[in-house]
Amino acid sequence: MACIFPVCYFNSKFYFSETITHFPEVEDGECVFPFHYKNGTYYDCIKSKSRHKWCSLNETYEGYWKYCSAEDFASCVFPFWYRRLIYWDCTDHGESFGKKWCSLTKNFNKDRIWKYCE
Repeated sequence: MACIFPVCYFNSKFYFSETITHFPEVEDGECVFPFHYKNGTYYDCIKSKSRHKWCSLNETYEGYWKYCSAEDFASCVFPFWYRRLIYWDCTDHGESFGKKWCSLTKNFNKDRIWKYCE
């Protein structure tokens, strides 16, 4: 494989390499949710190419990040709209295993972003 930025050649095929600058961890930074990283939008800490979950310190990842501690993980948003009801607390409605969950946005019906409640 040979690369001449931003294109790599491998067996006569072209591959575009992605350049993302990563700076050292900013330990006292504050997570920003949601944040955009590569082709995704994330509403909570992620474990992408890392041993531990981390978050971006910018709305669009610009290389500034930190490992997540307990207080960094995304919080439930109340009230939230699910089906035809408004919920002010975690619910087990619609969950096959009976575990309580909550939405991470005001409108679950539209966004479908959620997490289990602790």
